[in-house]
Amino acid sequence: MASDDSSLFIDLTVNSDFKRGIFNAIIAPRPIGWISTIDGNGVANLAPFSYFNLFSSLPPIIAFSCNSPEDREAKDTLANARATGEFVYNMASLDLIEQVNATSTPLPAGTDEFVFAGLEKAPCINVSPPRVAASPVSLECRVLKIVRFGDGADEIPTHVTFGRVVGVHIKERFVDGDGYFRTAEAQPVARLGGVQYAVSAPSFELARQFTRASETSY
Repeated sequence: MASDDSSLFIDLTVNSDFKRGIFNAIIAPRPIGWISTIDGNGVANLAPFSYFNLFSSLPPIIAFSCNSPEDREAKDTLANARATGEFVYNMASLDLIEQVNATSTPLPAGTDEFVFAGLEKAPCINVSPPRVAASPVSLECRVLKIVRFGDGADEIPTHVTFGRVVGVHIKERFVDGDGYFRTAEAQPVARLGGVQYAVSAPSFELARQFTRASETSY
């Protein structure tokens, strides 16, 4: 009998018969990119993406990834971001998770998911798409680059959209006296594998093993 320390190796250079969803469970938890955009007719779109993250704080860069759908060339979010050069990230907090899930419903192109999910819009300052009024945080973004992957045999075309944050909306109750964001109180929801979600457990601190440059900017 194998011990608990035995390992399974999957060689992806020779084996394509594997559960690709395993990566979603391994790279977890992942923040949800709840992305709002607007099309050429002024119709808003809102959709959650489980492949999303922050990649730099100075300059502030975030990115989300979406696979190509089966029924059209590109998802509405990607098509809108490509056409307008703008998108907005909205934090998917626990109190809004049912609406987040509702906006993942496949709907005909040109449908306003804000209306479908019963969400109030709020205007942005530097970009045209609306933001989710009830979200603890919204980040206004301008597209920097869209990178395509997945053109090999048996692969699914995937586009990663990078955006520079040009505006930040934060509910004041989530900002402490020193200007830091109260993440635990906002309760952002994260994705795990399958249909599993999670909210952060109580945090803990570790002594930093290095000195950061420009410490006062953090």
